[in-house]
Amino acid sequence: MADPGYGPYAVRDEIRAAQAALWRHIAEPGTWWAGAQRVAIARAARDADGCGFCAERKQALSPGAMRGEHAGDASLPANVIEVIHRVRTDPARLSRAWFDAVKANGLEAGPYVEIIGLVAMLSGVDWFARSLGLELPLLPEPRPGAPSRYTPASARDHGAWVPLIAPEDAGGSEADLYPAGAIVPNIIRALSLVPSEVRVLHQMAAAHYLDLDRLPDPTAHRALDRMQMELVAARVSALNQCFY
Repeated sequence: MADPGYGPYAVRDEIRAAQAALWRHIAEPGTWWAGAQRVAIARAARDADGCGFCAERKQALSPGAMRGEHAGDASLPANVIEVIHRVRTDPARLSRAWFDAVKANGLEAGPYVEIIGLVAMLSGVDWFARSLGLELPLLPEPRPGAPSRYTPASARDHGAWVPLIAPEDAGGSEADLYPAGAIVPNIIRALSLVPSEVRVLHQMAAAHYLDLDRLPDPTAHRALDRMQMELVAARVSALNQCFY
């Protein structure tokens, strides 16, 4: 299986391992999508970067007022392509009304959350490559098998768009989702309806940023000190119009 490459750059082993694990994760059968569908989701996310309709809608005052067709892989249902392209190209303007329309068109919460996890984590690897001036790594070959269709019993309505697992409810098969006593950001809880996405996100976040249990420590650092890390994170978030 192809793993992301780094050309002449010395990239930390931890990052290499996390990105290779994500590539395996994309290729494998998931909770709601088979391996071939998950790779197609990843391919559609990259198609969104060159989608003319997405570019026009990004410039529109109201994305909901735009009508058109997405470019790229048509092997997935139109409502799935819509979610992938919006999350990849214009996530700052997603709305509850948009999400309700997605559900009304037949995409349930579990499959939706799995798409969000795949597209978000793939985007991290893609922008990592672009920041180094490298070609995007080839997507992996899908692996056979059926999705598990597992729904955690502890996932409940906590006022978000989708059911979540609260830290105090994470037991049994989900006991490993959140480190004991750690601050658990909503971005982590947001994927908890599909626990396998949370586990891979933990590895990606720990390699590229910090472990959850180190978040409250102002002295935690990498090559940059913590203030520098947060300055970069805040600037990138502002450019991306992040809700936080």
